[in-house]
Amino acid sequence: MPPVVLALRRLPQPRLTGLGAGLFAAAVMLTLGFLDRLLLDGSPVVYGLLFLPVSALTALWVRTADLVTAPIGVPIAFAVGVVPIAGGTGGFGGQAMAVVTALAVHAGWLYGGTLVAGLIASVRKVREMGRRQHLARPSGSGTAGQGRAATARAEGRSGVSGPAGAPSVAGEAPGGRGGPGGATARRRPVV
Repeated sequence: MPPVVLALRRLPQPRLTGLGAGLFAAAVMLTLGFLDRLLLDGSPVVYGLLFLPVSALTALWVRTADLVTAPIGVPIAFAVGVVPIAGGTGGFGGQAMAVVTALAVHAGWLYGGTLVAGLIASVRKVREMGRRQHLARPSGSGTAGQGRAATARAEGRSGVSGPAGAPSVAGEAPGGRGGPGGATARRRPVV
């Protein structure tokens, strides 16, 4: 195997719920935002570049049942983490306008990370669907006649054919529904 694949297989493989994946992404992005502001004076390029692997990890570590939440939680995490580097002044209103402006200006990074998470989640979902389909497929060890007989039993039909080759339902007389001659006996209501 290529060394990249071996290195990826050595990474931890946690399975986070949808909420856990969103909280993981938001906590990491908030931490990276504070570190970016502290060390690099709030560089949006560094923040955007760090957002891409966090998006990928979020999509890789979310449970299969919650794959749809990865592309939803990642943009929220970007918005949470952009608060420290937005640089707003003048109270809550000034900070909120700075966050909205930062989200608009850096939408490319936001869309890129969301696309990464969406692609990884989609590939994982397709692989899971293929795996399930492969497991559900019959083994093919029996003959075709045995397969048809098993299908007929599963559908509640017997192997006896009625008129014109139509299979009759188990418990019926071969001549048709009900008893001899095909007439169905009707039950009288109990009064």
